[in-house]
Amino acid sequence: MLAAFAKSQSADDPLSGLEVGERPDPEVPDGWTTVRLRTAALNHHDVWSLRGVGLPADRLPMVLGCDGAGVTEDGTEVIVHAVVPSPGWSGDETLDPRRSLLSEVHDGTLAERVAVPRHNLVPKPVGLSWEHAACLPTAWLTAYRMLFTNAGVQPGATVLVQGAAGGVATALVQLGAAAGLRMWVTSRDPERGEAAVALGADRAFESGARLPERVDAVMETVGAATWSHSINSLRPGGTVVISGATSGDAPAKAELTKIFFKQLRVVGSTMGTRDELERLAQFVVGAGIEPLVDSVTPLAEAREGFVRMVEGRVTGKVVFTL
Repeated sequence: MLAAFAKSQSADDPLSGLEVGERPDPEVPDGWTTVRLRTAALNHHDVWSLRGVGLPADRLPMVLGCDGAGVTEDGTEVIVHAVVPSPGWSGDETLDPRRSLLSEVHDGTLAERVAVPRHNLVPKPVGLSWEHAACLPTAWLTAYRMLFTNAGVQPGATVLVQGAAGGVATALVQLGAAAGLRMWVTSRDPERGEAAVALGADRAFESGARLPERVDAVMETVGAATWSHSINSLRPGGTVVISGATSGDAPAKAELTKIFFKQLRVVGSTMGTRDELERLAQFVVGAGIEPLVDSVTPLAEAREGFVRMVEGRVTGKVVFTL
């Protein structure tokens, strides 16, 4: 089958290890099934795997990809949930310390077929396009859990999103605006800030700018570069939800005094559950949300999408068709 996979790894030149070519059809363990993919989407996770982060070299070659939607053996249209719990785990799979994502232990979704646990299949709602379905399992699910499970905000609240262009950031803006939240964003690029406003953000500010008022919650995926600004932007009792640290995880100041004096909450958030993915898909359709898609190309031309991501030229989601 055709697949995009990591054949080697390089921290300095991740694309040197990417290959798009033939791989064996997936093996199917007991309790698993196969999905013939119609669409799949790219994440920074895939680039990190090519850099050697989170994917041991002894597991190569590994088919990349966490996001995908397709058709099961009996013809059911589904979205693939990428979080794979350890055998015997019950409850919230994101809390399983031995969990993995597709493409870490088991081959991922950037292929014609993928094997997944049967429980990981979510029905694709009628009215949700294949391209939009492929956007949901990672970045959009991460945003959904950040906003609706972990932030503790209600319609009318003001939420600041650090960064305006990535897959999680654009999902946060679109989901929050649809749910009645006032969404603010920061960006180093004025054009990307304007694009976020066009998506539904109320206002865009330069990175690090003093805000006109303090916010109820901050969605933090940048890390060290924006940490102090995030803490300083919160009202007393507010919440910062962190799901990434692309600029590093060691800020110059931890801001501990402000956190305890203002009684702020710092909440970690990772991906989401299978049930949250099902609710997300229904919400997207019911609210008429169209996830922002950066580009749509055949999987055979996947290298160009990886190049765009490595060079920082992606706004929204890169989707591959099969």
